[in-house]
Amino acid sequence: MENASLSFLGWVTAVTTPFGLVFLAELGDKSQLVCMTLAARHRHWPVLLGATVAFLILNTLAVVFGAGLSQWIPERILAAAVAVLFAIFGILSLRTKQADGDEAITEQSGHGIFVTTFLMIFLAEMGDKTQIAVAGMASTLPVIPVWIGANLALITTSALGVVAGRKLLRKIPIYRLHQISGIFFLILAGFALTKVF
Repeated sequence: MENASLSFLGWVTAVTTPFGLVFLAELGDKSQLVCMTLAARHRHWPVLLGATVAFLILNTLAVVFGAGLSQWIPERILAAAVAVLFAIFGILSLRTKQADGDEAITEQSGHGIFVTTFLMIFLAEMGDKTQIAVAGMASTLPVIPVWIGANLALITTSALGVVAGRKLLRKIPIYRLHQISGIFFLILAGFALTKVF
């Protein structure tokens, strides 16, 4: 089915189908939790922008290359890279002391947290079930609406994670959030390692 030949209703259906599927699949998924954790500790705009750019690229790769993308890079190498990245971030977070106080939220520059968010989500989500699902939908539905719907869903879940993270910041001391996020990232690193061995 060609994108240009779709009626308005066809476009709406082709956008909302991937939106609904991806939105439900990503609620509470690791990418949303990463956004929530980072936004609780850093400025929210770089986190949201980093996640958005990562998802735009991942979904573009998914609709262009299909599910075969993850076969280009061995899963073990991807999993090892994710594990190392999460472990480093986890250890650095656990080293935060109470004396650091609220200054910790501005420690990292906007550029730094943008890159951190981008790398974490890009590496963690490459070849993930969501990317494969987007590739599958792009093979049966018009490509452009699938790309739009999937991106809208992922940006929405990321934004929800950022909002939740900012609310946590108001209720929990920043040094405690650093410790919680450190444990969370180490757990994610452990899960990633299970794919290496």
